[in-house]
Amino acid sequence: MDFIYQDPYPILKDDTLYKKITSDYVKVEVLGDREILTVDPKGLELLAEEALNDVSFMLRSAHLQKLKNIIDDPEATDNDRFVAYNLLQNAAVAVEGQLPSCQDTGTAIVMAKKGENVYTGADDGEWLSKGIFNTYQKRNLRYSQIVPISMFEEKNSGSNLPAQIDIYAKKGSSYEFLFLAKGGGSANKTFLYQKTKSLLNDKSMEEFIREKIKDLGTSACPPYHLALVIGGTSAEANLAAVKKASAGYFDNLPTSGNMSGQAFRDLEWEKRVLKICQESAIGAQFGGKYFAHDVRVIRLPRHAASCPVGLGVSCSADRNIKGKITKDGIFVEQLETNPKQFLPATPPHLEAPVDVDLNRPMKEILAELSKYPIKTRLKLNGTLIVARDIAHAKIKELLDAGKPMPEYFKNHPVYYAGPAKTPDGMPSGSFGPTTAGRMDVYVEEFQKHGGSMIMLAKGNRTKEVMEACKTYGGFYLGSVGGPAAILAQDNILKVEVVDFEELGMEAVRKITVKDFPAFIITDDKGNDFFANL
Repeated sequence: MDFIYQDPYPILKDDTLYKKITSDYVKVEVLGDREILTVDPKGLELLAEEALNDVSFMLRSAHLQKLKNIIDDPEATDNDRFVAYNLLQNAAVAVEGQLPSCQDTGTAIVMAKKGENVYTGADDGEWLSKGIFNTYQKRNLRYSQIVPISMFEEKNSGSNLPAQIDIYAKKGSSYEFLFLAKGGGSANKTFLYQKTKSLLNDKSMEEFIREKIKDLGTSACPPYHLALVIGGTSAEANLAAVKKASAGYFDNLPTSGNMSGQAFRDLEWEKRVLKICQESAIGAQFGGKYFAHDVRVIRLPRHAASCPVGLGVSCSADRNIKGKITKDGIFVEQLETNPKQFLPATPPHLEAPVDVDLNRPMKEILAELSKYPIKTRLKLNGTLIVARDIAHAKIKELLDAGKPMPEYFKNHPVYYAGPAKTPDGMPSGSFGPTTAGRMDVYVEEFQKHGGSMIMLAKGNRTKEVMEACKTYGGFYLGSVGGPAAILAQDNILKVEVVDFEELGMEAVRKITVKDFPAFIITDDKGNDFFANL
């Protein structure tokens, strides 16, 4: 057999619309019979800074069009339209550059392909990290990176570094980049299943997908751009392909395979998986058709003894942006600067929500909520306590030491969230909900001590939470995951730290809200919206 080399991922074209940042920092020099593209590493710093800045406040036009399509679709449910409309409103707020689209401004990830004729004379990762550092220092973004000091002691890095930077070699004289700001919620919804040849038939594949779609749930803020990758020369190759596919990076792969093992998109299975998502009735967070905007199914070669399968998403904060450096300058993908054009002239019609006054004794609030069934849409007004992972762990330490539950946890509903930095002159930075499931382990004990009686967050929860709410008379309310900027601008009036100030964004806060949107997801009778799907 003759030797044949195949580019594993033959992207056939790049139809990305780029904008030029600068012509500086690049020049072409001749070395023997080769032209070398010399890049001043300051150009890498500038590119990373611009890319992470843009992607924190703007989205792709195609993504926004898909949200508009939901509003225009007569088959969409009211809840689908409500979420889509909120997300478009959020995009219109975020594009102003003060409030990022999501409060979880993410882990900065850089995937790059460096041409053999590109020379920087530097540690490229260092200069890309410096650009990322600049953006997170200058803008109203959140520091989410936790670094280990010892096995169990951790601290916030205070800079959102380290970033994940992966640089690959390629032929040519260009330097190509994919930048992502990946929030914890969507990153956590990346799954690897080690399967076998027995999966590779029509019936088994469909059954597998119908089952595993449920693993995604809603905690990563749908509607999703969903990626399913079948095969891979290793588990890590599979999951790297999942991440890139969810970001649209592999949209222009071939649509059939060959004997050299090229990756390809399976368009038939993309339609089938999208149909399965629509039939799940999970919808855009609160029931309906739009669990996913679209699906990418990528088929890869595999070892005969293994068949890795990866499943992952890019969420409603679809923060992916390309960049490139060529002899003509430094470029970054052009994101949408006018998201308002995608908003309908009039808001979609929705049934009026129930107003809930939170500035009452907890027993009265619980009695009011008990009147309504799950799926009821609410408008919350009054005081919330904000606490998430580390604060919950701290409070559990108090209970374990025989100390009482803090009164603020008993007197007010708790909102699981961690804000971005507050812009000058505003009461709050972007402040959307975090994933409820991470706090599930605390609910039974906290409710037994009179706390966490009303919880507000995003995503589905375990059966243990439903049982605790039934036993102790509690409620879990779902907030729309994604529109963190508009919540900060329109619904949060005041923010103050009340405990554990040293925890930074993880500190316990007291906030005052107005017309804060929510849905009853789990009630005091043990009913749960997601359990009924």
